[in-house]
Amino acid sequence: MFSGIVEEAATVVALKKEQENLHITMTCSFVNELKIDQSVSHNGVCLTVVSKTDDTYTVTAIKETLDRTNLGQLQIGSKVNLERSMLMNGRLDGHIVQGHVDQTAVCKAVEEADGSWYYTFEYEFDAEKAKHGYLTVDKGSITVNGVSLTVCNPTRNSFQVAIIPYTHEHTNFHQIKVGSVVNLEFDIIGKYVSRLVLL
Repeated sequence: MFSGIVEEAATVVALKKEQENLHITMTCSFVNELKIDQSVSHNGVCLTVVSKTDDTYTVTAIKETLDRTNLGQLQIGSKVNLERSMLMNGRLDGHIVQGHVDQTAVCKAVEEADGSWYYTFEYEFDAEKAKHGYLTVDKGSITVNGVSLTVCNPTRNSFQVAIIPYTHEHTNFHQIKVGSVVNLEFDIIGKYVSRLVLL
C-alpha cells in the first residue's frame, strides 16, 4: 500500500524485452536500501524488485501491466516516479493508493498559473465502470503516475490537477506535455462506496 507521495523520479538506464515481459532497470538515490522481492510503486504501478547491483535495480512488467499502463512507452532516460510502500506507523500524507493502475489518460493541456501549473487529463469513459467508482469528483483524490492529487473541474471523462513547483520538480510532471500518456488509479474509497450502493 502507498500514499501517493513520490520520493524521487528514477532514471531508466536499460530496457530488455523477454517474450511478453519487459525488464526495466533504473537508478535512484536509495538503491542500496532496496531489497530483492520488495514492492515499489513505479508511476503508480506496484512492481517487485527482481535484481539489483550497487547502483541499479530491475523490475519486471508483464503483458497485463504493459497493456494497462504507460510503462511500455518508457525509453532510456525516462523519469519514473518512485514510492516505497507505506510504513504503518507514519502519517498518511496523501491518500490510500494500492499501486493497481486502472487505466491511462492523455494530457490535453498544460497551463502556467503564476508559479504553478494546471494539467488537464482526458480518459476513456465507461458508463459501467463509472458505476463502480471509476470516475473523478470535484475535490476528490486521484493518483496520476503515482502522485496523490486533488481533482478540480471534473467532467464526464476529464479532470484537472494543480501542480506546485515542488511536485513539478521532484516528479516526472516536468516531462508531461500535451499528448503524454499517464497512469490513473481512481480512489479506492469511492470504489467501495459505489459497490455498496449497487448491492
